[in-house]
Amino acid sequence: MKKTLIVKIPDKHPLSSAEALESFGHGMLAWYDENKRELPWRTSPTLYKTVVSEFMLQQTRVSTVLPYFERWLAKFPDFARLADATEGKVLKAWEGLGYYSRARNLHKLAQKINLLDEIPQDAKTWEGFTGVGPYIAAAVTSISFQAKVAVTDGNVVRVLTRLLAHEEYYRDGASAQRKLRPLAQDLLNHERPGDHNQAIMELGATICHRRSPLCSTCPILSYCKAGKRGDPQSFPRLAKKKIEPVRVERLWITNGNSLLLYEAPPGSKRLAGILELPRPKDLPRNLRPALTPLLATKRRAISNQAVVERIYGVKLPLEFNFEECPNLRFVPFDDLKQASLSAPHRRWIEELKAKETHTRS
Repeated sequence: MKKTLIVKIPDKHPLSSAEALESFGHGMLAWYDENKRELPWRTSPTLYKTVVSEFMLQQTRVSTVLPYFERWLAKFPDFARLADATEGKVLKAWEGLGYYSRARNLHKLAQKINLLDEIPQDAKTWEGFTGVGPYIAAAVTSISFQAKVAVTDGNVVRVLTRLLAHEEYYRDGASAQRKLRPLAQDLLNHERPGDHNQAIMELGATICHRRSPLCSTCPILSYCKAGKRGDPQSFPRLAKKKIEPVRVERLWITNGNSLLLYEAPPGSKRLAGILELPRPKDLPRNLRPALTPLLATKRRAISNQAVVERIYGVKLPLEFNFEECPNLRFVPFDDLKQASLSAPHRRWIEELKAKETHTRS
């Protein structure tokens, strides 16, 4: 695989002169001013709106985030209200967005910000906050404080590698972002850094698609080596993800009008405080029931995993002792709306409950 130390604009590239860079920056901003999407965090923008949107948009589509953002602002309109909320209420408001560590980190950030006499305006200090990496630090400080620091996310990587027809292979998107950060910084328009960052991300989201990019309407086609030669979809060059197959058994155990659920303990990396259908291993080894009958098979993708989850209808042994399993408890079906469930499990429970009700009727 080809390796380079620093990604730079080649001498013979259309962007190699200072005049071209200036024209590129002005063209990007003119296109953005004319074509940017109307998004709630861009309407009467505030630092808080920017922070919340950036946390929500990590690994999540704009269309998915929109209703959550509106509801979140209604519940927690500022850092102070979010800081005062319990973790349970924060997780409940986040339910369905997934990657719950983002909600916990946003909560912790609000608590820290709420205690500060003065909010820092530089990206380096923001990187010291829990859950804030180089991307969020650059986005927040450039948009809110006009800090002259460029962002690199998946959209930016796509635009930059196509601009240069950059041949280097990367093992994943994160390594590409790290390597291309200096190039993004070289292209940054210092007059309006926040708008420039949003413009290049907007271009990647709405024009420079991963598949079938709209090159004919691209405002920077004249600078784009891959676009002009007709092979933009060849970039970026990322190693194919190794998909890991994962098999999970889940238990459907009812007691009257209640369902047995497992709550991940506080130290859990992803799902602390979130309820899910239990697995056999969540029960003591000597009390694990036979897995029959099979009620449903569900498939989903989580990062680089292809997960198949089979849900079995079983009964607890009479001698089951809940004191040995403090993370297990029966939750009345009527109380599930108020409970913090992972989104897939909520759907599965509703589906199986409806199926069970239909079978009985």
